[in-house]
Amino acid sequence: MKLILPFLLLAALSARAADPKAKTDEKPSPTGYSDTPVIPGSKWKVHDIDRPAPPVVSPGEKPGAPPSDAIVIFDGKSSDALQAKEKDAKGKETGKIIPCPWELKDGELLIKGGDCWTKQEFGSCQLHLEWMSEPHTKGNSQKKGNAGVFFMDRYESQMLDCHNNPTYADGMTGSVYGQTPPLVNAVRPAGQWQVYDIVFTAPKLENGKVVEPAYITTFVNGICVQNHTKIMGPTKHKQVTDYNSGEFPEKAPIRIQDHKNEPPVRLRNVWIRPM
Repeated sequence: MKLILPFLLLAALSARAADPKAKTDEKPSPTGYSDTPVIPGSKWKVHDIDRPAPPVVSPGEKPGAPPSDAIVIFDGKSSDALQAKEKDAKGKETGKIIPCPWELKDGELLIKGGDCWTKQEFGSCQLHLEWMSEPHTKGNSQKKGNAGVFFMDRYESQMLDCHNNPTYADGMTGSVYGQTPPLVNAVRPAGQWQVYDIVFTAPKLENGKVVEPAYITTFVNGICVQNHTKIMGPTKHKQVTDYNSGEFPEKAPIRIQDHKNEPPVRLRNVWIRPM
């Protein structure tokens, strides 16, 4: 009997420990504090119990899918979120806005027929975009699989088939065109999909003047190629620019460039999160 009682007591304690519903004397962990120091430059204390929690955003069901707060630009079904500018026979803009002329085929857009702009305007934002150039694309250097994303219609993040295709460093995929080369060349061979994930920080303005430049962080196929890189001014071919002249709005459309590739660059799964 002396051996049985300790055994039964031990068994009961073990069962109690294994039962998640069993009551314990443990106090719940605090959800915040009110007696901690104030964070420098902030009105909030460390672990402040009154500090608002960030909103909930549901991720996409699979990698690359748009999250719940994204603005979908192209989902494989419609290009209605894009528009173009009509040109006359001489290639001069008429001032008329027209629907995006790019062909929609098998859930992809074929970038052919001129540049297109988002109908909505954006400042700071996160962009996801997937694109592919064909293996038998004609040309070399900047004339092979070339396109680009222009944030605020001014600052280009280059898209180019630069896998085994020599070109100037500040014109490769992931470059701030004409300014900063990518940290590495992360481009897959032509015929495979390239994935762009970009965080763009718009310039800070005061009375219409730029007081802080734009910045960009870029991932190509999951590899960081720009890390909060300063954008020196609007990007131009064979030119150096700054913020001392020109107009700089708080928001503007994003432009996707048609560089007249043959066959055209393909585009899919484009979405944006304003920030």
